[in-house]
Amino acid sequence: MLRWTGNTGKGTESYRGYERAHSISVQGKPDITCSSDPSFRGDRSKYNPEEMFLASLSSCHMLWFLHFSSEAGVVVQEYTDSAKGIMLESDDGNGRFKEVILYPHVKVKEEWMMEKVTELHDKAHHFCFISNSCNFPVRHEGVCETKTVH
Repeated sequence: MLRWTGNTGKGTESYRGYERAHSISVQGKPDITCSSDPSFRGDRSKYNPEEMFLASLSSCHMLWFLHFSSEAGVVVQEYTDSAKGIMLESDDGNGRFKEVILYPHVKVKEEWMMEKVTELHDKAHHFCFISNSCNFPVRHEGVCETKTVH
């Protein structure tokens, strides 16, 4: 459920008179507090829809990648991603994503596994429900290395 929590007492009587705060909740899970981007009078300390969207794309890709890695015998020991989105905004304030690039950084157990990582990223991209639902390109530019054991 999404709930707007930014009514300061007068609703949306004026553009500057209300907060963009809202929460997302799913039964039995912690709430996520959100706002709009600061350029739209949002709270910088809360997640905005664009950040959540990038996180959804990144998460979906990662989960498929991990699944296919386990099937292929590729032992992933670490996975991070710093997804970036390129947005376009028109003069009237309308906007859209032009492109999203995922930057997965994967550490695998053994060197021979590195050969399979690109193939597995391609397969994950093909299966990701969220990227398959986008009307713009979603690309991945991965880095892979072996995990150094100390």
